[in-house]
Amino acid sequence: MTLTKWTAAEVAKKVINNEELFILDVRNADAFADWKIEGHQFEYLNIPYFELLDGVEEILSDIPTDQPLLVVCAKEGSSVMIAEMLTEAGRDAGYLEGGMKSWSEHLEPIKVSNLTNGGELYQFVRLGKGCLSYMVISNGEAAIVDATRMTDVFINFAASKQAKITHIFDTHLHADHISGGRQIAAQTGATYYLPPKDAEEVVFDYAPLVVGTEVKIGNTTIAIQAIYSPGHTIGSTSFIVDNHYLLTGDILFIDSIGRPDLAGLAQDWVRDLRETLYNRYRELSNELIVLPAHFMIIDELNANGTVSKPLGDLFAENHGLNIEDEETFRSMVTDNLPPQPNAYQEIRQVNMGKITPTGEEQTEMEIGPNRCAVR
Repeated sequence: MTLTKWTAAEVAKKVINNEELFILDVRNADAFADWKIEGHQFEYLNIPYFELLDGVEEILSDIPTDQPLLVVCAKEGSSVMIAEMLTEAGRDAGYLEGGMKSWSEHLEPIKVSNLTNGGELYQFVRLGKGCLSYMVISNGEAAIVDATRMTDVFINFAASKQAKITHIFDTHLHADHISGGRQIAAQTGATYYLPPKDAEEVVFDYAPLVVGTEVKIGNTTIAIQAIYSPGHTIGSTSFIVDNHYLLTGDILFIDSIGRPDLAGLAQDWVRDLRETLYNRYRELSNELIVLPAHFMIIDELNANGTVSKPLGDLFAENHGLNIEDEETFRSMVTDNLPPQPNAYQEIRQVNMGKITPTGEEQTEMEIGPNRCAVR
C-alpha cells in the first residue's frame, strides 16, 4: 500500500474543488472539537493517536475504502506514524505535511475579477484560519489590504504578476491574526496605512488612513477609496474598489457581523457598529460586492473558492442586518459573543509594534479558528 505526503495546498484544492476526502484526525478530542480542516465533502474520524499505539485494526471498518484517506495531527509526527500503520494494515494513506500548523498558515490566491482598464482583483483565502486578504493589481503596481504574516506569499505573487507593491492597508488593528503589512512595506518600500484611531498606541511610523483617502493603482481609473466604518474597532475602515467592490474588514461578513469587544469596549462600540451597518452601509449601492476580511464557516465559500456576495443580498439575508429594535440588537451583539481569539491581547501588542515574538511563538498565538464574528 502507498504512503503519501500531502501539502496544505493539495488539501486546499480538495476544499475549493468540492472533492471528497476522509480525514483521520489523531489530535485530542478537545482540539478537534475546537478546530478542524473543513471541506464541503469531507468526512471525519477523531481518534487520539495514543489510543492507536497498539494498532489500527479496530478502526479499519470505520474508514471507507472509496475515498482518499488523510491522517492529520498538530505538527506532523503523530500522523506519519499512524499513516504508516495504516499502510502496513493494507490501506493507502496520506499525512499532512506540517500538520495543522501548515494548514493554519496556507494562503490560496484566487482571482475575484478583472477590473476597469485591465486591472485584476485577487482574494487570498486562508482556509485554516478564515482570514481573507486582497491584492489589487494594475499597470505594474499592486496594493494589498489586510495582509497576513505570511509575507512571502504576497511578495512572490506580485512578482509573478510583474507588479511592484506600492500601497499596503490594514482596515483596522487586528486582534485575531498578526498583520504582515509593516513587514511587506519594509521589504518593498511600499507605504503602510493604518486608521489613526486604531493607532494611538503603535510605536512605528505609518500613513494615516482617513475618510476620503483615495489611492490610484497604476495609471488607470481603478481607485481604492476609504470610508470610516467603526464598530469592530473604533478606527475600522472599509474600502470601495473600482466602484464595484466593498471591502468591509471585520465589520460585515457573509453570514454574520463583526464583534465589538476585542478592546474591552463592547458596550461603547456596539452603537458605532449599528450606525455603520444600519446607516452608513445603507447609503451605499446594493450592487456593491461585499468582500470581508474573514469567513466563519465553509458554506460561505462560493463555487470558485472566493468569499463574496452583493450588499443587497446581505441586507435581505444576514440576520445581523435585520434587527429593528436597537436594544435587541445591543443584546444580540453583546450577549452572544463566542470565545475571544487565542492570545488576542498579545496579537494586538504585536500589531502595535510593542512586542516581537519568534516565528514559533507567532504560530502558537494564531492557532485555532476565526472568532471575529458575533454568533
